[in-house]
Amino acid sequence: MKQHVELNGKTVLVTGSPGFIGANLVLRLLREMTAGTVISLDNMNDYYDPKLKEYRLGLIEKAAETSPVKHIFVKGSIADKALIDKLFAEYKPAVVVNLAAQAGVRYSIDHPDVYIESNIIGFYNILEACRNHPVEHLVYASSSSVYGGNKKVPFSTDDKVDTPVSLYAATKKSNELLAHSYSKLYNIPSTGLRFFTVYGPAGRPDMFYFSATNTLAKGGTIRIFNYGNCKRDFTYVDDIVEGVFRVMQGAPEKATGEDGLPLPPYAVYNIGGGTPENLLDYISTLQEELVRAGVLPADYDFEGHRELVGMQPGDVPVTYADSAALERDYGFTPKIGIREGLRRFAEWYKGYYG
Repeated sequence: MKQHVELNGKTVLVTGSPGFIGANLVLRLLREMTAGTVISLDNMNDYYDPKLKEYRLGLIEKAAETSPVKHIFVKGSIADKALIDKLFAEYKPAVVVNLAAQAGVRYSIDHPDVYIESNIIGFYNILEACRNHPVEHLVYASSSSVYGGNKKVPFSTDDKVDTPVSLYAATKKSNELLAHSYSKLYNIPSTGLRFFTVYGPAGRPDMFYFSATNTLAKGGTIRIFNYGNCKRDFTYVDDIVEGVFRVMQGAPEKATGEDGLPLPPYAVYNIGGGTPENLLDYISTLQEELVRAGVLPADYDFEGHRELVGMQPGDVPVTYADSAALERDYGFTPKIGIREGLRRFAEWYKGYYG
């Protein structure tokens, strides 16, 4: 059972806004809530072009001007324990959505330190703050990467996930374990969301669709890994936000076990498109939409700008979400297909980069 969590009139903390998912979630909250406060926290690091984060923050600040909700942006890191404790003590958020993390599978191979700092220490700081300043619901980003080289598809949250193939994946699995122990010990309602390959306008430039677009726009050649024999459960950002928004309002119910101790109010869900797309089909759709939006010329030679190469470390051949539990508990299934999603991205890209 889910405990209803009312957002209106409450204080909501979203870490990792103005990141890609965080910014879109905050924009949604500013539209939907009729009263209350939304606090955005981000360290605005330069893992990718900070101008994109500033652009998203600008969209948030513009939306806040006409929203009945108060928006406060705090620049800082979740790894800064004193800052996190101060934020919780001062604002007492009722709902916390932790999206701040060092992202990227490949980056984790050469830069392990930032993953431990942000994804482990940072998340621990959030959990400690939720223990010392009780919250109604902690929602946090996990990742489809926790499934590792899982051969059974679609991926179910009942599957064993003990074989991560990247440090990034290992930190996300750790988040789920830490959240479980805090839920059990301190009765903190927590829900982890395993996101599957999120894409869309103003996304992360290190994600394939975005980096490929940058390369193609400059006339370069894109490298397609595993000779194109990859399948990804691409999920459009609005679908992710819809899922998060619904989950925020339904916390795992607190209950007592036979031993008189709390049963952990803990849950984990997949949020994925539910229809894995072949990477080559996805790329063809992307190229068609880039031509349609005028990013690439009409006579663009697609074949001449593709190179098929082998698998790379930390990557997996297939991701495929079983999102039945999300549909059952929250009545939600992702709706936006790759043609529509990539069209919106291509149009945004043309407008942003001209």
